[in-house]
Amino acid sequence: MAIQKGKKGENGMTKARKAFMLALALIMAVVLAACGGGSSGGSGSSGSGASPSSSPSTSDGSGGGSASSNSPDTKRFAGTTIRFVAANHAWTDTIKPLIPKFEEETGIKVNFEQFFEDQLTQKLTIELTAKSDSLDVFMVRPLQDGKLYIKNGWLADITDFAQDPEWDFSDFAQGAVAPFMQDNRLYGVPLITEREILYYRKDIFEKHNIQVPQTLEELKEVAARLNDPKNDFYGFVARGQRSPAVTQFSSFLYSSGGDWFVDGKATLDTPEAISAFKLYGELLREYGPPGVLNMSWPQALGVFAQGKAAMYTDADSLFPNMLDPEKSIVPEENIGFAVFPAGSAGRKSYNVTSWGLGINSNSKKQEAAWEFVKWITNKENSVFVQGAGNPGPRNSAWQDPEGVKAFSKDLADVMNEASRIGVGYDRPLVVNVGEARDIIGEVIVTSIEGGNVENAAKAANAKFQELLDKEASN
Repeated sequence: MAIQKGKKGENGMTKARKAFMLALALIMAVVLAACGGGSSGGSGSSGSGASPSSSPSTSDGSGGGSASSNSPDTKRFAGTTIRFVAANHAWTDTIKPLIPKFEEETGIKVNFEQFFEDQLTQKLTIELTAKSDSLDVFMVRPLQDGKLYIKNGWLADITDFAQDPEWDFSDFAQGAVAPFMQDNRLYGVPLITEREILYYRKDIFEKHNIQVPQTLEELKEVAARLNDPKNDFYGFVARGQRSPAVTQFSSFLYSSGGDWFVDGKATLDTPEAISAFKLYGELLREYGPPGVLNMSWPQALGVFAQGKAAMYTDADSLFPNMLDPEKSIVPEENIGFAVFPAGSAGRKSYNVTSWGLGINSNSKKQEAAWEFVKWITNKENSVFVQGAGNPGPRNSAWQDPEGVKAFSKDLADVMNEASRIGVGYDRPLVVNVGEARDIIGEVIVTSIEGGNVENAAKAANAKFQELLDKEASN
């Protein structure tokens, strides 16, 4: 995949992004010239890149030509009903009150369904495998499922739709779009973004006259200095459970100059990767709490929120848990936020999309579905949604006072900076993500336990290469 190629640790989306934006500009020029200033959108399903048809679509939005996605006629799909399947998520709760407004403005009826994450995945897999055309729009986890969904042809190619200048695709952060791009084509729209940051105890740092660590080496030094296991207080905490730890280890890997694979070749046993594995393991083994091998984010966050750790690295999206007095005994004013420290390759924490919207490739109402996707993710609604505490992908929302009002200035500044420098993936972008994470997690566990990291990395690299080769041959 394009975003995994190139130099190690880099986002890898720059060239693909430039090519994509150039293609969109050329398409817009052709369409504007042909229509005398108007434009007409594509079906979003063929991926052929051909000039869109100017013939009107049928009233139910099911085809028969392609109506302009830029048309001022907001009622052109009036009477259409689309089905939207979503996850139980704060984003979903925030946009629910907006749906009636969309229905009123467009005349499109939205049948809305909501499920727990595991239920959603199961339901989508069944319906998409069966090529159901009753499903129109759905929430998807691009980092976990995007590669599989694109490979299986389940996600409609929305490249032509995205040319709408008012929607302004260029406003989306590059890292956020990355997992929805393949071969310079767009297959989804990001909704919720996350960055790995450093949480720290302001009061403890002030008491010991310690500055916020700017490098990973300084992070280790501070962890060692503040570690006090006799008093049940630890210098550092993070995920240590095999598979969940992989995503948070990623920022250590990238900042050390490593990556999961480059040009189809596994790179888990490079000097850069081994250095990152050793550092992560040492931090949790020497300065972490007991039982860290059983910790995913709820357990690791709990240690920090209960006042038992000086520093914690994880997703910035977890911050509400830190500030909830029912979950945290640490006063809000004592919790600090900082950009992930720099390694030998600089600051390269992840900036990823945890949830996005996709359109079913078998839907007969893709144009009407796009109207919903476009509307719910436009600039105005993105500011509203982010202002409710849902970190989003639009750069403009981060510059709008209403878009950052749910975050403290310190946190908003950290999120902004982390978005700017972030790498667009926090795990290998492969079809079998779970298997890949288990392979990599074995090295992390070995390091935490104080085992032979070099041998573990070499064994894991061989297994991961087999997985890459198998996927490449399919």
